[in-house]
Parts: sequence; structure tokens; C-alpha cells
Amino acid sequence: MHCPFCGEADTKVIDSRLVAEGDQVRRRRECLSCRERFTTFETAELVMPPRVVKQDGTRQPFDEEKLRAGIMKALEKRPVSIEEIDAALNRIKYRLRSTGEREVKSMQLGEEVMTELRQLDKVAYVRFASVYRSFQDINEFKEEIERLSQGNGDAAVDVARALVDNGTDKGKA
Repeated sequence: MHCPFCGEADTKVIDSRLVAEGDQVRRRRECLSCRERFTTFETAELVMPPRVVKQDGTRQPFDEEKLRAGIMKALEKRPVSIEEIDAALNRIKYRLRSTGEREVKSMQLGEEVMTELRQLDKVAYVRFASVYRSFQDINEFKEEIERLSQGNGDAAVDVARALVDNGTDKGKA
């Protein structure tokens, strides 16, 4: 590491610590020439699958902002913190990276999002599923809510109430 003060290439590490929940290494360094000290941070550079294969066969570059926007839209007006959303995005990206594939199918990406939304917020999950699976009528909503209720009956009631409440809120806006 070059010294930012004198440009000397010879520096030594004085201290190393894990930061950012273990995702970064903070290093205190000292220049052996000018004796100035400085801090560096190291993170692993992990490349996401460079391409997403759409259902029609076209390929697009992976776009984290598009992924975030879709999740944020599903979670609109829901009691989920930004930290929880960021953690869900990180889990999705981790699972995609761990496949080792250079391409990921949009269907797999959508399923990963639905898995995370199911854990974060049942209403957001149904909202996303309705668009992702192109629900055509109220029966498809009912079927999805029934699938949710098989795991947790209270969650299905909460989803139904929230969907009704959101429908009445739209008339007020």
C-alpha cells in the first residue's frame, strides 16, 4: 500500500480489526519513510452474476437498484425498516453469488425475492406475488392467502385485512 502522504510504497500494518459485521477489515498502517499513520479498509469484491436471463430469452445486466425498487414497491406503506430491507437484499445477492453461475434466470431471482418478502411482510409478499405471477382475479389472491395460512393462520387474516384497508385508502388519496 502506497503512503498517501509521501507516496512511499513501503508501509507496515500496525493493527487489523473486523468491522461492518465482519464484512470489512480495518487496518492501521504506518509509512516506514515519513512515519505518518493512516487507515485503510478492505472488502471482498464479489461480482454478481453479470446477466439476468428474462423469460423471453433476452439478457440484461444485473441491476441491484431495479431489485431494490421492486422490493421497495411491494413494501410501500408497510412497517419494515431500511435495515431489514438491506439485509434481505444482501441475503438475495449472497445466494445468487453462491451459485457460481454467470447468468441467473429472472424466475429464480423472483423466487428469491418472494422468499425474503414472505419472511419480512406477508402483505408485501402477496403484493409482489400478484404482479410476479400475474394474478388475473380475486380467486388467485385467495389461493395465495390460503397457501400462506397453511403455515400461519394469523398471517393470512392480517394479509386479508391489510389488502382491504389498502383498497379503501386508495379512495382517500
